[in-house]
Parts: sequence; structure tokens; C-alpha cells
Amino acid sequence: MGKTKKDDKPRGTDPLINKKAKFNFELLDLFEAGVVLTGSEVKSLREKKGNLTDCFAKVRNGEVFLENFQIPPYKNGGYANHPEIRPRKLLLKAKEIEKIDRSIKEKGLVLVATRCFFKNNRLVKIDVALAKPKKLYDKRDDIQKKEAKIDMERAMKEHLRK
Repeated sequence: MGKTKKDDKPRGTDPLINKKAKFNFELLDLFEAGVVLTGSEVKSLREKKGNLTDCFAKVRNGEVFLENFQIPPYKNGGYANHPEIRPRKLLLKAKEIEKIDRSIKEKGLVLVATRCFFKNNRLVKIDVALAKPKKLYDKRDDIQKKEAKIDMERAMKEHLRK
């Protein structure tokens, strides 16, 4: 986690990443969307608190809502704090929403959140991806490829030491 020079607070530019998304899904199209948040939610995200692990999006009445995005309450929020889990509206263009809705209905794809970050250290953005769920054998194949790559790197490192 990066630190600023003036103080020891984490930078708002460090993103929250959903690492499970790439393992469980084959990501096809990526969209950058704004998100409607309250002030205490933004302050919690600036402190690098938030969880995208089981986060997904749904299209309802021509609008896209983010489900299961966990933002813990801000510690200095007082009575104005927010609930930890609630549907949060995503801000996308109408053509993008139509494309997403069509893909979900026709192709059986899922809309998954992959990353949450601050753009220009000001605006909270979320990368959502149209994704196809992976089968169990695809996941096993990915694990085998990853292990083979690690073994090759170890062997090269050992070879260079000798």
C-alpha cells in the first residue's frame, strides 16, 4: 500500500481488486462506471476499506445496481454512517446499459465488479466486466498452467545460480 510523503495515510489512488473474478470467470468486455455513494462511504474507501470479492451487478428498470459491495462504516461517521451492504447505483451510458442487458439476457453472461479506484484522486470508479463463468476443468487448467510457470521460473533461477 502506497503512502504519501506528508503523512502515513494510504493513497486514494491504490485500487481495491477482486482477485477471484479472474479465477472464477472469463472476462470479456470491460466497462468503467461511476458509482453513487454517500460521504461516509467515500471516506471508508479512501482508507482502503472495502470488499469486492462477491460483488456483482444487475440491470433493473434500465439502471445498473451493484450488489454485495461491502464498505464498512466509517469509524468517525457518527449517526450519519451508512449500512455496510446495500445496492449501489452505477453510472453508465444508455448504450452501454443496453449492450450489457442484451448480453446478459441472450448469452447468459454475468456482470462482475473487478476493480474499485479513485480517478484523478477525486471520483470513485468501478470497473465491471461482462463475464462467462468458468467450468471446473477450466479452473484446474489455469492452476496447472500457473504451477508450471512457477516451476519453470524456479528451475531457471537454480540454473543461473550454478
